Amino acid sequence: MALRVGTPAKINLWLEIVRKREDGYHDLSSLMLPVAVYDHVEVAWSREGGVRLSCSSAEVPDDRGNLAWRAADAYLEAAGVTRGVSIRLEKNIPVGAGMGGGSSDAAAVLLALNRLSENPLSEAVLQRLAVGLGADVPFFLHCVPALATGIGERLLPVHGIPDYPLLLVKPPISVSTGWVYGSLKLTRGESRIKLRSFLDRPWHLSEVLRNDLETVTLNEYPQLGQIKCWLMENGAVGSLMSGSGPTVFGVFAEQRLADGAGELARRVWKDCRVDVTRVLGTPVSARS
Repeated sequence: MALRVGTPAKINLWLEIVRKREDGYHDLSSLMLPVAVYDHVEVAWSREGGVRLSCSSAEVPDDRGNLAWRAADAYLEAAGVTRGVSIRLEKNIPVGAGMGGGSSDAAAVLLALNRLSENPLSEAVLQRLAVGLGADVPFFLHCVPALATGIGERLLPVHGIPDYPLLLVKPPISVSTGWVYGSLKLTRGESRIKLRSFLDRPWHLSEVLRNDLETVTLNEYPQLGQIKCWLMENGAVGSLMSGSGPTVFGVFAEQRLADGAGELARRVWKDCRVDVTRVLGTPVSARS
């Protein structure tokens, strides 16, 4: 039996870097939102031992360098399973885009293996495994809007988020998350964006669209700033870089406006990946 699941990307509606910790990680406060751009992950038991992984993208490693591979290995060890695992990744989330594609794949592998194993591991153990794999992986275990604090592992589900129409533009560059964090000059010291104030006025985006990592990435890659300005000039009510970049997103008031801007963006930004999509603000179980 094989399980095949679609696993979404994410954007950060805001990302505040609060402080650098003694262990080298950074404490943050970020509203993470799943978006309707999906990878597809197929997981099955294999007669061969260990982990076997294949991928539709040549950009993605098929060994321990892949987070999905490491997720399977961590699961097998934690569950005491001696069977082999076969993983097939169909990539659609851009690689190295600040949209969490690798983390989303890793979480999907953990959940799929737990289903194939008739759920022998508790949610707490899955959470621990996810934290060990990467700061964004815990978010994708649930894939609902959440305020992430700590290094991203402390998640508060957030209700009442609109299904914001989005236009995503990713230039053909790759940004190292480690380089961005290592170059960041911290001045904040505390979170300033208040969740309750945002939920009272979720369309007043100018008050919350903040990404502390932009100060590093936009300085190195001026094209990202140009894309932000272009999105605002072409109907977006707000624009921001997601994560450490380089994807820039524009939020639109209506889907038709995002669709129209997307058609234009494909002509203007010919070397960029362009996606018209939306935030998954409503939990999947509550959708009709």
